[in-house]
Amino acid sequence: MIQYLIILLDDTSVTFCHNANGRKERRLMPLETLKAGILYGMKENLNIQFVYPDYAMPDEYNEVIEAVDHTKIKPASMAEGADVVVIDGLPQGGDGICDGKTYLLRLTKDEMFAGHDAIVRLLENATRLNIVLTDVETLTDEDFTKYKNVLEALAKDVERMYTEGRQPQLNILTDRIMLDKMNNCGAGETNITLAPDGRFYVCPAFYQQDGGYAVGSLEDGLDIKNSQLYKLDHAPLCRRCDAYQCRRCVWLNRKTTLEVNTPSHEQCVMAHLERNAARLLLTAIRKHGTFLPGKEEIKEIDYLDPFEVRKEW
Repeated sequence: MIQYLIILLDDTSVTFCHNANGRKERRLMPLETLKAGILYGMKENLNIQFVYPDYAMPDEYNEVIEAVDHTKIKPASMAEGADVVVIDGLPQGGDGICDGKTYLLRLTKDEMFAGHDAIVRLLENATRLNIVLTDVETLTDEDFTKYKNVLEALAKDVERMYTEGRQPQLNILTDRIMLDKMNNCGAGETNITLAPDGRFYVCPAFYQQDGGYAVGSLEDGLDIKNSQLYKLDHAPLCRRCDAYQCRRCVWLNRKTTLEVNTPSHEQCVMAHLERNAARLLLTAIRKHGTFLPGKEEIKEIDYLDPFEVRKEW
């Protein structure tokens, strides 16, 4: 069931997932379209998330936006008033970093492998930090080893922060510790995107990238063909998997496997490396005292891609 409405305020609105935004020319959503989108969200009882470009909105737009409960997703250059701040690339020093915000850090694999200190610095100041790799499909066996090492190093920092009385939230490590069921991307199932052209898309990438497609409009309503394919119960491997923090990015699935409900090998291995690192982190934190007493241990597994054990399942 759709619960969230993502509204792209401009063609150049910041991207907050694996995809790049292929649209480079500004095109602000018409004010009447914005009003109609908000009305749609209110009628459907949806949580509205506004995604901003790298320039200030006109006053009349701000008045309309502030009239409804919402979440603001903004690029780092426009971080004031944001609920989620998106940073592209490793931040330099403390520039633009404010205490108590949620940050989404978009990195290439090479930036991730080289960025330990910058990541920790950001994590120590953030309420929550989400890391998104923008080139997941290029990961190799050598990269998987490097990613495992990065996770282990970050886990030590997270453990230290817990012993200091803090509660850091880092999606690639702490989410799996807290979850007891899948908490994935949800595009096409729990969230839908409204673009400046007044049409609905499964997620922003299906508008911002070539080859995407609309799934309805404000005028004609939402119309997702084969909507069951976006649901977990129609993903044979994923519904049995316990890498609950995996994004299961619908756009990345379609790009790499041509199926919206089937992740690629790279996405699966990355998610299971995170899962295993979270397992070790949970054990390490519990050596310092009681932590999540009702939470079961994360069991040890001997595979990194569920496809390898599909016959057993």
